[in-house]
Amino acid sequence: GGLRVLLVAGNLVAEQTWLRQQVAAVAQGIEEAIDKIEAELVRSLIRDIGKPRRAATFEAKRAGAFIRACAAQLPHINGEVLPLDTAPTGAGRFGFTTRIPYGVVAAITPFNGPVNLLVQKIAPAMAVGNAVVVKPSPPGTEVALLIAEAVKKAGVPDGLFNVVPGGRQTAQLLVAHPLVAAITATGSTAMGNELARAAGAKKFVAELGSNAANIVCADADLADAATRIAGAGFEASGQQCISAQRVIVERAVYEKFLELFVAAANKLKVGNPDDAAIDVGPMVSRDAADRVEAMVADAVAKGAKLVRKPERDGCILGPAIVADAPPNARLMGEEAFGPVVVVQPVDSVDAAIALANSSEFGLQGACFTRSLETAFKVSRQLRVGSLWINDASRFRLDMYPFGGVGSSGFGREGVRYAMEELSQWKFTGMRVVL
Repeated sequence: GGLRVLLVAGNLVAEQTWLRQQVAAVAQGIEEAIDKIEAELVRSLIRDIGKPRRAATFEAKRAGAFIRACAAQLPHINGEVLPLDTAPTGAGRFGFTTRIPYGVVAAITPFNGPVNLLVQKIAPAMAVGNAVVVKPSPPGTEVALLIAEAVKKAGVPDGLFNVVPGGRQTAQLLVAHPLVAAITATGSTAMGNELARAAGAKKFVAELGSNAANIVCADADLADAATRIAGAGFEASGQQCISAQRVIVERAVYEKFLELFVAAANKLKVGNPDDAAIDVGPMVSRDAADRVEAMVADAVAKGAKLVRKPERDGCILGPAIVADAPPNARLMGEEAFGPVVVVQPVDSVDAAIALANSSEFGLQGACFTRSLETAFKVSRQLRVGSLWINDASRFRLDMYPFGGVGSSGFGREGVRYAMEELSQWKFTGMRVVL
């Protein structure tokens, strides 16, 4: 009953029209309102998901910038005029296209970026005129409610931004509701498949699982690669979809890179997330830490070498480095979503690409090389939705199309791209009558 009331309120056409007309002023008001609750958001990120203070502060500040970017992009989401008289039967006619909202968008957000990944969904959806109903991950519920209150204080009418707390069943009911016309979701591949089945034939944008490969070529700056990949693998406790999980290194520099990589991991500070100096805080739960330890144990039992043993203290799990894992090790095929990296030697760049492509996932990858030829080769052949050259797989900016191939999902996020995904074309044709 309560879910239906929210959806009916969110579907009011008058409110959608108001939003499109007022988006610039509203965006500024929302940005200012969120800025005022930055300290509360940071406290919640530290307390509820264990995000280290420095990373939590960065995430809280990022929200306003993304909202501003969506408002600035809106005038550039244009239609076009179509010269219909290029066909004989189109004589005396012309047409034009516009982009229109879907109506109600359901947003399913995960625990690991409850501010950033919520704003990445609601700002583009609302900017193009949709109402939004968010079902956050339980650990991120407080953050979602804080942002909802800020949106309300900014003057957004009731019904345009709604939060429905709950778990798996709530998400299924939400996406299946007949008033929901589009879904944007971030989570595991299993979750995405489950929600797609529940939703049926609806617009579905999904950023799903990953097993991010970072290729290190023999000509790379090894010290730079080691430092960047260590941050990408272990900061945020590896709990990001694009955290570095597999590092594939040309054999000629494998031993040297491994030495530098271990040294870079050792420099990271592990401990209490409330300490601003901490790089690696706790995982979201003991069960999550248990799962990662089990994946490390599985790899070692199957013949891998444990190069750096993770130190465990409750939910806190220090960086783990595994080398030479066999293809049947869980770390090679599954998403760890934790502070563990597996390093593999290969004989050539071609072999590195083949090993990287052996995964069912293809979200974001990386390659470190000084060769422009190699960079373009990897760009052509690596099966990922996005690729960084000489930056690690966890690096992300908001203005490029972000999303995966294969089991990593479909559709794209990023300011302009999310706004296009969450709006649809409408065509109008006219016959000229004199």
